[in-house]
Amino acid sequence: MPSDLRITSSLMDATLLDLPWHLPLDEWTEDDVVQLPKGISRHLVRFARVSGRVVAIKETTAEMANREYAMLRQLQRLEVPCVEPLAVIAERTDDRGEPLAAVLITRHLRFSLPYRALYSSSMQAATAQRLVDALAGLLVRLHLVGFYWGDVSLSNTLFRRDAGAFAAYLVDAETGTIEPNGLSDGRRDDDLEVARINIAGELLDLAAGGRLDDSIDPVAVAGSIVQQYNSLWHELHSDQVVPASERYRIRDRIERLNTLGFDIGELAITTTDGGTRVAIQPKVVDPGHHHRRLQSLTGIDAQENQARRLLNDLDEYVAVQHDLRPSVGEDALANEWFERVFAKVVAAVPIELRGKLEGPQVFHEVLEHRWFLSEQRRREVTMQEATESYIETQLAFRRDEAALLDVPVTVTMPIVTLEEQDDDEDETDWRDLV
Repeated sequence: MPSDLRITSSLMDATLLDLPWHLPLDEWTEDDVVQLPKGISRHLVRFARVSGRVVAIKETTAEMANREYAMLRQLQRLEVPCVEPLAVIAERTDDRGEPLAAVLITRHLRFSLPYRALYSSSMQAATAQRLVDALAGLLVRLHLVGFYWGDVSLSNTLFRRDAGAFAAYLVDAETGTIEPNGLSDGRRDDDLEVARINIAGELLDLAAGGRLDDSIDPVAVAGSIVQQYNSLWHELHSDQVVPASERYRIRDRIERLNTLGFDIGELAITTTDGGTRVAIQPKVVDPGHHHRRLQSLTGIDAQENQARRLLNDLDEYVAVQHDLRPSVGEDALANEWFERVFAKVVAAVPIELRGKLEGPQVFHEVLEHRWFLSEQRRREVTMQEATESYIETQLAFRRDEAALLDVPVTVTMPIVTLEEQDDDEDETDWRDLV
């Protein structure tokens, strides 16, 4: 084993030395490597196991390896989704003393797959589109921190399902640069055009190999990243400050993101002298994600679109309360939202009207009605106001869905009695705390 290796690593692992660094990567045996799906790369890449974890090893020049290692570490500090750099090994030589290429070692992203493993003849067009949408979201996040990728492609990205979400991670940063003063519009447009051309080529290659469903148009899907990126950038490139009396605009913004096909991955709300400051990060989700998440947090059994709307309100509640009480966890705040917000709205429906709609649909329509009243009155309308107005002007005139379906009316959530409501009559609406 050569003893003159030069190893650059923020966290040295001695077991790295057990790998056959005196051999070119293409000569490593099955005993040395782990077989995992990988994307197309201009460099040779192998996977190996080190201290019980899988790492990706890429042969390149020492200069490029050190540059990419530093860039990935910087992106990690900026909290951009990317693979974790572990080490650079340079000054390798073979048994005859001949120089070998340097390598960059990164931690393999668990449960992630390259796009070629995800795109197949069985993939639906909508799912294929969501992968491109996820890449658009990643590109926006990179541009927000001033990173110019220079080689945006599906090949340079890993995709992972995380609690129903498609997440995109940068895996190749060798062509990237970070501009401390931010990217110009021209630089962003250049990156976007590279993405469009590369994605079209990659999908056309899959189509030529019979690995793409006939319903997927490679050129149209590739072009859609431009529209998704521009729409998302418009919504997310800067924080929004809204007056305290017009917080319904937060919900307007969330609805616009939902229309674009994005969900809220992170919603941060803080108070300032000028009003309420809102910062949003997007994510792309699989069908049924909202139903599953709402049920796990609150026990509410709702349809997918109902669940999405309820979760928007829940996440807003959690963000506000976490700003006021940072030590309280999400599960506790979700239970609090259920009792203080959701259950109160449902319980406010008179017994004789409870056969008209199920609880989640009632709450969804109250949120819609509240937004309408806030827009109409140009001020923030409380949940109590919206609920009373909705029952009086909307629900009372609805047909009984339970009767139309010829099924018995069942109540599947705790009921807050009128006496309990009276006890909390002077409780401040949670949105008034901001």
